Amino acid sequence: MKISKVLNDAKEILEENNISDSKQKARRLLAYLLNKSKEYLMIHEDEEISDQMYNLYFEKIERLKNHEPLQYIIENQEFMGFDFYVDKNVLIPQPDTENLVEEVINIVEKNSLKQPRILDMCTGSGAIAISLAKLVKGSIVYGSDISEEALKIAENNSVSNQANVLFMKSDMFKNIFKEFRFN
Repeated sequence: MKISKVLNDAKEILEENNISDSKQKARRLLAYLLNKSKEYLMIHEDEEISDQMYNLYFEKIERLKNHEPLQYIIENQEFMGFDFYVDKNVLIPQPDTENLVEEVINIVEKNSLKQPRILDMCTGSGAIAISLAKLVKGSIVYGSDISEEALKIAENNSVSNQANVLFMKSDMFKNIFKEFRFN
């Protein structure tokens, strides 16, 4: 079946189930599964996909139809220009949260902090901590979370983004003040 037909069928299924941005989500999912860009799909809309890929794609469309977030299906979310693995064990980093990261960067620059110590509590995927570690030169960044699953994801994201962040398990400040001092 041609890419254009597959995308159109998927878009209709999603629209019938009140999924917002159905065309965009259908295209992003297929691009991910084919390991191609969204632009590739537009240029090669007459290209055929295999029956195996068709079946896999519509299995994933079924998950989308049932209101599972696309980011959990493709296990990825972009944040501050970096890619992060996400699954049901962490919240999906939101574009609005990028404002928080930008504000921290502004505060560090405004106050000419040379080696700021930054703590990201409830770090989840580590998106905030990792972004700050990458974007604030000379910073010492810590991330804490109560969830061991989230901490594993954050640590893996730190490695894949080549960021130096120290992650620790803590229920809010419980273990933090035992080991570290923040002023």
